[in-house]
Amino acid sequence: MNQEAVKTPLIILTGPTAVGKTALSVKLAKRAGGEIISADSMQVYRHMDIGSAKIRPDEMQGVPHHLIDVLEPWEEFNVTVFQKMAKKAIGEIRSRGRIPILAGGTGFYIQAVLYDIDFTENAEESSVREALERTAREKGAEYLHQMLKEADPESAAQIHANNIKRTVRALEYFMQTGQKISEHNERERSRPSPYNACYFVLNDRRETVYERIDRRVDQMLADGLIKEVRTLKEMGCTRDMISMQGLGYKEILGYLDGEYDLDRAVYLIKRDTRHFAKRQLTWFRRERDVIWLNRQEFASEGEILSRMLKVCEEKEISAGLPALQNTKERNGLS
Repeated sequence: MNQEAVKTPLIILTGPTAVGKTALSVKLAKRAGGEIISADSMQVYRHMDIGSAKIRPDEMQGVPHHLIDVLEPWEEFNVTVFQKMAKKAIGEIRSRGRIPILAGGTGFYIQAVLYDIDFTENAEESSVREALERTAREKGAEYLHQMLKEADPESAAQIHANNIKRTVRALEYFMQTGQKISEHNERERSRPSPYNACYFVLNDRRETVYERIDRRVDQMLADGLIKEVRTLKEMGCTRDMISMQGLGYKEILGYLDGEYDLDRAVYLIKRDTRHFAKRQLTWFRRERDVIWLNRQEFASEGEILSRMLKVCEEKEISAGLPALQNTKERNGLS
């Protein structure tokens, strides 16, 4: 038996936003005897359904989904919390003899699980962290991000200036250890994975992804995104919460606060979501052992699914794959 087969099996399905991961992940789970773990930084929150493009119960088609609707918007959620929750879910899924499928677009979260990155060195509260957070409050996120650019330009290039928590963490690590957190993360991700994993990245032509993003945003507005954000605001959610910094939420919050009109808000959501999709692809291109699934190279989604199942079979992620025996059946998927 292949030595990889003794490791815990794991299927990863990721890609840029709006590329169609959700529907494909459900089809994959049904064929692979799997359960889905959401690798999304927003779908973990309750009451945030429309703006996060959260899968609806009927779309799950009976496939168990994990890490969806498990926290309130004001609760703490970061990569360390996600890693702990995801590892627990993987253990539970395997205890049922099923295959864990990590599906979503947050590359850092996927990396944290796949390579079991150690975040404990910087987990506790410290006076350095308190001082950096005070600096952010007094001088702003851009000032703090500039500090990171000077200390660790590689990390600064990967962390958005508005992501104060990650900026603080990177600076804190540098100040406490004298080392760049980007170098620490590079060492961590060069470690062998504890999983026998198939790491799929679904992609499409850039213009097609951008068109899908625009249509999705329009649909979100039609489905009641403004009402959703207004309700969250009435519940006490504010823009300094991580949850409310998500795409769609912070822009509509700005509109509700009278900072700009609705047309401007919609423009910002579409523009920033396209930029986000571009950053996602840059991240995945840096990852090793990635299997790219470019939609334009397949005649149908059924062919994409057949390709994924074939790769899983070759990697011996097949103990829980009930429908791999018949090649003709695989090729006839729709």
